[in-house]
Amino acid sequence: MHFIIGLIGMVVGALIVIYSEKILNAFGVIPFFEKYLGTEGGSRLGYKLIGIFVFFIFMLIFLNMHQNFIMWILGPILRPMQKAAL
Repeated sequence: MHFIIGLIGMVVGALIVIYSEKILNAFGVIPFFEKYLGTEGGSRLGYKLIGIFVFFIFMLIFLNMHQNFIMWILGPILRPMQKAAL
């Protein structure tokens, strides 16, 4: 099942990147992205970053690596807690 969900999510992420201009026209600018990512085109770049993030997350799900990635990210926080419990 993770193959199908991952594949659909990767397609959605790629479409967000490809059609960022149309998404910008449909939903408008996002002030946060305009403030921190540039004066003009900040929202467009923000939509592309969201698309890349969605693609990456669903690629991890497609490859069934999402649990390993979460443990890699949270490992430095969880290891000291496990040692303290022993």
